[in-house]
Amino acid sequence: MYSRQQATQLKQEFWTAFGQYMAPILSADGERVNWMNYKTSEKDIYFRMNADNKKASIAITLTHKDTGLQALYFEQFEQLKHLLHNALDEEWTWLLHTHDEHGKIISTIYKQAEGVNIFNQADWPEIITFFKPRIIALDAFWATARYAFEALR
Repeated sequence: MYSRQQATQLKQEFWTAFGQYMAPILSADGERVNWMNYKTSEKDIYFRMNADNKKASIAITLTHKDTGLQALYFEQFEQLKHLLHNALDEEWTWLLHTHDEHGKIISTIYKQAEGVNIFNQADWPEIITFFKPRIIALDAFWATARYAFEALR
């Protein structure tokens, strides 16, 4: 078992290593990008990566406070589902109006890798191998798809 400080330090070390690994990779638009804090430039639409002692996950998260607007954005993603799954080369799980760890209503489209532990450095290559192609594919998808969301602003 790790102390809170040790756990925080290990997570920070992982994300630093991941960031260094991804730093040379340019976005689909040929720009430098902070892969760990990916900016969609759309309010309340986030690409998030998370890892803990049981799993790693990558997600598109919609956090609009207005659940009707959140559903509208989710529907727009559904309209682009074929394009998204083609870019990812796999299907993801889609959840409209679920709750995050703080009880806030969100909608999410995500993929998980079970049985990996961010606190075990031996699992880091597997976690990085899970995240890397998916965040790059999300970026490629977003380079085209983001324009479909401009009308919803």
